[in-house]
Amino acid sequence: MMMPVPVIQVNDYDYDLPEERIAKFPLPERDQSKLLVWKENQLSETVFSESDQCLPENSLLISNNTRVIHARMLFENITGAKIEIFCLEPWNPADYQLSFQQTASVEWRCLVGNAKKWKVGKLEKWVDVSGGRVLLKAEKSLQDELGFLIRFTWDSNDTFATILESAGKIPIPPYLNRPAEESDDDRYQTIYARTDGSVAAPTAGLHFTEAVLNKLKKKNILFDELTLHVGAGTFQPVKSEEISGHAMHTETVIVSRALILRLLNHKGKIIAVGTTSVRSLESLYWLGIRIPELDKRDELHVSQWDPYQKGRGISAAESMLNLLQFMDQNHLDHLRFNTAIIIVPGYDFRIIDGMFTNFHQPRSTLLMLVAAFLGTDWKHTYSYALENGFRFLSYGDSNLYLKS
Repeated sequence: MMMPVPVIQVNDYDYDLPEERIAKFPLPERDQSKLLVWKENQLSETVFSESDQCLPENSLLISNNTRVIHARMLFENITGAKIEIFCLEPWNPADYQLSFQQTASVEWRCLVGNAKKWKVGKLEKWVDVSGGRVLLKAEKSLQDELGFLIRFTWDSNDTFATILESAGKIPIPPYLNRPAEESDDDRYQTIYARTDGSVAAPTAGLHFTEAVLNKLKKKNILFDELTLHVGAGTFQPVKSEEISGHAMHTETVIVSRALILRLLNHKGKIIAVGTTSVRSLESLYWLGIRIPELDKRDELHVSQWDPYQKGRGISAAESMLNLLQFMDQNHLDHLRFNTAIIIVPGYDFRIIDGMFTNFHQPRSTLLMLVAAFLGTDWKHTYSYALENGFRFLSYGDSNLYLKS
């Protein structure tokens, strides 16, 4: 039976977040963040370094190994006006890794700050790389509601990954209200980040250290990874009164065949590290429903409202088997697809049994995802955190939500 698009008033997911409760900087030690544990309506708190004591043995933790790129580049036009180019996603070539490997030129979809001052012509800046100074040029073309297409060219054989790393700054969240510092290059990355592509960190993973990972392994906690390249849309505010009026952003997900096999066969709890991992794993389920109907020309994509319009579907195991069959037929080791899934109250979780996550902004789709898991108890959870000194947002403290 199909469900209608949920009727949800955005104002019901608002709360008062004082500015002083937003963590502007990370703590000196990653794993010394506080950890608020919710388990079937019961709250307790500890320190993240003790998270091994909170997880059932044989749990499978799945994290997002995406790496934040130096997406913000500052140029000057001929009048000296500052123009910021914020790289969002590759356009030509559209594949992230191919784009980063290009020499001489690439095209990206970008946001442009102070765009009115950039009327015509190319912007230029000198970039210091290991081989010397390189002249980087930027030329804008098509504009749409998502931004501009920008063609970057440079006069060397350096890859675009090298150019971007040297020319740009790490794009810390706008709500921190401060410029990026050198320390953000390290602290706004997870310790397991390895796949370039995000413009925002999967912040639930920022608390993990090698010491924490070792303690979890000793408890027979298993680990695996996927990749979701986080887009700037993660900070997009919900402006509509009802969630049905909000258009979700699309992001790229990459999942290995080995992970799908593990999801199929795992007997313990499946815990997502972060909302990006939640969205990726739950999107896998809905893709597995759809994939038998596709031919090779169809795009692998999960739409925003698919979970609410496709009925109850099939079991998670059947969905994973569909994905594996598709991959075998097409000789794929990795499945690459796009998702615009929105998870809001009323959603029926198909893959995960729990999640690590940080505290999210009022009226955000991420807060609604939390409310989909906790039910109305999200209000009590957030009130407890505000009353007990927890730090909020990207550099703030952590939560662990578990269902028995």
